[in-house]
Amino acid sequence: MTQWYTKSSAQALQELDTNSSRGLTSTQAAQRLQQYGPNQLEKPKPTPLILRFLLQLKDPMIVVLLFAAALSLISTHGEDWIEAVIILLIVVVNAVISITQENSAHKALEALEQMSAPLARVVRDGQTLRLDTRQLVPGDIILLEAGDLVPADGRILHCANLKVDESAITGESVPVSKESGAVLAEDTEVGDQSNMVISSTVITNGRATCVVTATGMDTQVGRIAGMLLNQSDPSTPLQRKMGEISSTLSFACLGVCAVMFGIGLLYHIPLLDMFLTAVALAVAAIPEGLPAIVTIVLALGVQRMVRHHAIVKKLPAVETLGCAGVICSDKTGTLTMNRMTVVQIWTAREKHRLEALIVGALCNDATLNHDSDGVPHLLGDPTETALVDAALEEGLDKEILEQEMPRVAEIPFDSQRKLMTTVHPLRGRYRVMVKGAPDVLLSRCTHILAGASVPLDVPTLRQVESANAAMAQNALRVLGCAYKDVDVIPPPRDMEALLEHDLTFVGLMGLIDPPRVEVKQAVAQCFQAGIRPVMITGDHKLTAVAIAKELGIFREGDMALTGADLDFMPQEMLEQEADKFTVYARVSPEHKMRIVQALQNKGYVVAMTGDGVNDAPALKAADIGCAMGITGTDVAKGAADMILTDDNFATIVHAVEQGRGIYANIKKSIHYLLSCNIGEILTLFLATLFHFHQAPLVPVQLLWLNLVTDSLPALALGLEPVEADVMEKPPRKAHEPLFTPAFTIRLLWQGALVGALTLLAYFVGEYVLGDPTTADATANTMAFATLTFCQLFHAFDVRSEHQSLLSLGVFTNPAMNQAFVVGAALQLAVLLLPPLMGVFHVTFLTFQQWLVVVILSITPVVVTEVEKRFFHSSSNESSHFA
Repeated sequence: MTQWYTKSSAQALQELDTNSSRGLTSTQAAQRLQQYGPNQLEKPKPTPLILRFLLQLKDPMIVVLLFAAALSLISTHGEDWIEAVIILLIVVVNAVISITQENSAHKALEALEQMSAPLARVVRDGQTLRLDTRQLVPGDIILLEAGDLVPADGRILHCANLKVDESAITGESVPVSKESGAVLAEDTEVGDQSNMVISSTVITNGRATCVVTATGMDTQVGRIAGMLLNQSDPSTPLQRKMGEISSTLSFACLGVCAVMFGIGLLYHIPLLDMFLTAVALAVAAIPEGLPAIVTIVLALGVQRMVRHHAIVKKLPAVETLGCAGVICSDKTGTLTMNRMTVVQIWTAREKHRLEALIVGALCNDATLNHDSDGVPHLLGDPTETALVDAALEEGLDKEILEQEMPRVAEIPFDSQRKLMTTVHPLRGRYRVMVKGAPDVLLSRCTHILAGASVPLDVPTLRQVESANAAMAQNALRVLGCAYKDVDVIPPPRDMEALLEHDLTFVGLMGLIDPPRVEVKQAVAQCFQAGIRPVMITGDHKLTAVAIAKELGIFREGDMALTGADLDFMPQEMLEQEADKFTVYARVSPEHKMRIVQALQNKGYVVAMTGDGVNDAPALKAADIGCAMGITGTDVAKGAADMILTDDNFATIVHAVEQGRGIYANIKKSIHYLLSCNIGEILTLFLATLFHFHQAPLVPVQLLWLNLVTDSLPALALGLEPVEADVMEKPPRKAHEPLFTPAFTIRLLWQGALVGALTLLAYFVGEYVLGDPTTADATANTMAFATLTFCQLFHAFDVRSEHQSLLSLGVFTNPAMNQAFVVGAALQLAVLLLPPLMGVFHVTFLTFQQWLVVVILSITPVVVTEVEKRFFHSSSNESSHFA
């Protein structure tokens, strides 16, 4: 790619074979349009809906479920097809929900295309025309003025007082001054290319004539689009966990089948019967509703987060937040207000603040208007609107000041002079007001306002220079202001020589884009939660570090790195040293991606916040990209996984808290479902192992348990309130297995407890309390009732791994109480209503039999509460004293 910023305007015209006054000919333009293509971004081919649906079915859990449906049909010879149909329905609903929630992978590219200006003023065949921007080609001469959206990358040929807002591309917080005469070095960063204009940036001031150097995918925006196009979405921790569960369950199913075959051989059971029994048991081992439960819990979490100003576009992203270990944040508009503000004024005497503000307000091209309700509205360059706003806060209304002292002459700002001058009538004379770079302005001052206009001696000059240096060290943008009174206005050719010398210095004004008030507390919460905030910005290093220090991001021992430093740093070294850097300044979109990838390779789950086009590739590359909803560009929103509707960095910290809570709830649902299924498996397995003359549970009862009773409590666990101490713990590691030893032990002993209680109920019904003529039916009914109510009561145990149910509060999750009541009512209907009793093969129970069922059903609650009281309290005490 040609580096046009290293060439003079004459060289650029020569190499592009064009003329600054006549432009290209129609023939040349047509030929180049054929060569380079239209000035638009490439569109990816959309994935067909049927293919998107089929891609949803490649998930390991879905494959297991489809296998289970096939086994269900085989095991019943196709006679009992209800379970297979329900499994298939779950698969279809899960795929439809996922497709609906996830936006197209290339939506960001569509947003980028919409940013292009529809028409551009172009010189062709010596005439100025308005053409569709898609018709622009390299070599076209384009004319730009304030308010225009730049339609293509270009080399500036001529310009006057040109300023461009490049914040969406470079992250620069203030409009950048441009010049045509500069010839820059090859390693000049995009944000410092003062002789170039970039596609999709905005002209805020002045005018320019430029020659188009790149169009379409060859522009800076096109390069970003290319990075988005070539990126794939990383798998989320939850998706990896679900794959882990699927693998575990698949292994368990195969193991069950193998063991059952072995048992069949020992008991000389016919192979076909043994195969069907093993298949039925394997089907029982799979929690068919698990994918749907996880999807619904995530969807409920998404709805809850909307109420907290966070819109999640992809369901798994909710859970990903919970293990975020690093939050990489853009500075401008995310950590700061994206509004330049006067924060410090220095004058020789405090009483001269108003004089400084008057100069700042009148030597100013910003406009102040009031609506019908008297609310002020500022338009113009951000630095100038900040000066007008500062004056307004002191009661100095620019509109009123201009009525009293109208502008009668001016010398516009020039990037070489670095000064702006206006002239206003005052008491029969004219007051010349000047503002600009302090060093330049001081060189033209002979006096200073200190009670009166007194000579500017060397000690006083050193005081001013010291104040200027102090402001600059605090990353403030410093402007100086001065004045002089004259009797007459000189002719335009003599204005600069006669008006901008022998001035009286008034003061210094320090401006900055201030940090958001709430962000400092949010940063502190990040550190408390074991999350490291990192600033990645296109702004200057000094400014970035100053803001980072004020917010608490940059601490003692931390280091800052610039884009130029990154260019000379190999990726391997960046990965090794990534923990040392908390501020990255003056970086490009490619740099941001490198930083995110380095942190990911370091083992962190990375969240990235941003609002500009330049943030989009990193937003997409991050484990979770968070775009700003108000100031964010459509490109950033399209590339992100989550949108913060209030543009508040603190919102992402709250979202992390919700993400941790959602993951904990999903884990509770998995815990509940699997431990209940272990109880079912154990019941059937032991019955087969010891060769019971009948199965304790019949297939229709298993179907009822798996697809009805289990689902309600599992969903209620997904609504469990976030535990109070969730943000006082470090984030879990993304690759930490779900089946940790502690989690697996809890599953096994609780599942074994449920299975043992079910078998105990069966034995009581068969041999203790059952009538000999109906003992089989009674035993089966007692086992079915005990297993069902055990599961309903067991759901209360799972609400917290460590906290007692009494301290947690029985009624703090209304959904759980409702699920218990509904589940119990449904089960009682099956056990007590004659039409349903026949369907589920149950019989009436006596009072004694019911009493045994109730005692056995509440046993898991009692045992688990005792286990929490003694085991976890002792663990907590030992860790406390450690």
